[in-house]
Amino acid sequence: MAIYFLGWELEVLEERVRLIERRLERRTLRDTQNPYELPRSEFMDIFRLSPELSMDLTNNLRPFLKRDRNSGIPVEIQVLVAVYFYAKGSYQRATGDHFDLNVSQPSVSRCLHAVTDAINNTLLRKWVKFPMTLIERNNAREQFSNAPQPFEGAIGAIDCTFINILAPKVHEEAFVNHHGNHSLNVQAIVSPKLKILNINARYPGARNDSYIWSTSPIRRAMEYHYNNGERHTWLIGDSGYPLEPWLMTPLPHYREGTRQFKYTIKHCKARNVVERFFGVFKSVWRCLSYQRVLMYSPEMAGKIVNACAVLHNMRIHYRVPVEEENIDNWINDDYGVRHLEDNEMMERGGPRAVAMRIQKQIMQNWFPDYIDGDL
Repeated sequence: MAIYFLGWELEVLEERVRLIERRLERRTLRDTQNPYELPRSEFMDIFRLSPELSMDLTNNLRPFLKRDRNSGIPVEIQVLVAVYFYAKGSYQRATGDHFDLNVSQPSVSRCLHAVTDAINNTLLRKWVKFPMTLIERNNAREQFSNAPQPFEGAIGAIDCTFINILAPKVHEEAFVNHHGNHSLNVQAIVSPKLKILNINARYPGARNDSYIWSTSPIRRAMEYHYNNGERHTWLIGDSGYPLEPWLMTPLPHYREGTRQFKYTIKHCKARNVVERFFGVFKSVWRCLSYQRVLMYSPEMAGKIVNACAVLHNMRIHYRVPVEEENIDNWINDDYGVRHLEDNEMMERGGPRAVAMRIQKQIMQNWFPDYIDGDL
């Protein structure tokens, strides 16, 4: 029996020695490798950021990531570990085994949580801001008026998208979307330049777009400005949203040659920027792709979405090029309109009557040579 226990203790000791040796090997490799020495194009292909943007991000997060222990992972590597995970969407072990990072899976987990929390706590409000002042809102209106697909008066296009996550242990049924997948339903508002004006990643997949909008602080902000005399300012969204004086939606089922038909075509072309944004967003940050699953709690998954939103806006600010399909003139079947059931239409009251009058006036001003259509 004593021999058995002695053999077992030797095995445990040998395993600990192997772990220590592996840790030293990783540290040696990490110290000899410098990702910033990679060719610029290769660095951007791997991390989706330019070296300048990556270093700026690192310097902003340094006070929140620096550790007292000298042997700890450098802040530069911590940030690149998290960014690599966002960009590739791979497992933590595969992320740590990348030749330029060389960190263990537990270290990847710690880096990812620390960097994601730091971005949410320090950079989110700075880089993702909805236009609230008069100057900001006038600039936003001007962007949509001068866009390739203009919509005068709009300051943002709104829509939701699903981000697949691991089935949570609590209220699992609330996260099942209509595709049968566990997900978050993420609401985004974007400008014609694909800049994110607002991101909301707090709601489970079973919540529909209209409900998320009804509880949104942005809706309250739009209503506040309207009640304080601001007119001719609105967001544009699809038929999953209610028609309101500050939110214009399309008019389905009207025949060609009518004002309603022309209005819907113009609306859907302008609103298509948000569809294009989701395509770019998920192709750059592959952890959010439909083919991936964020294997984290809903709260952590939402923070990852927010972190990617911050990096997206930073990429725009630093003019990091994005390759995307030319879909400016692409329109969904039925002109991009999601048709509503009659009972859902009947449930929409409140400011709807005012919004219908505004919508009718818009069509008369824009398309005076067309007639009003009948359903």
